[in-house]
Amino acid sequence: METNSLESLSAKELHDRAVRYAVRHGDLGFLWDLLKVIPAAETASGHEEETANDLSRVSALLSDAMASGEGRLGEALRPIYIDYLAKHPDA
Repeated sequence: METNSLESLSAKELHDRAVRYAVRHGDLGFLWDLLKVIPAAETASGHEEETANDLSRVSALLSDAMASGEGRLGEALRPIYIDYLAKHPDA
């Protein structure tokens, strides 16, 4: 899917498509990259208190990755999803 089409999708739709594609194709690199940027995205989206906890708890990061398409966090991660989906047009 081209970038312009991806821009019109909601953060939740982008998240769901990117994560579903990564899981289906065993793309642990993308999932790991997503986990690494979630703390910064949480800070940018006004959830600074979660950042310290997430850095120390892998289970929290995994949970965040599965729900990171919603609300302000999802909006902060939109560029990550768009970039990934643009590189994988069959997603």
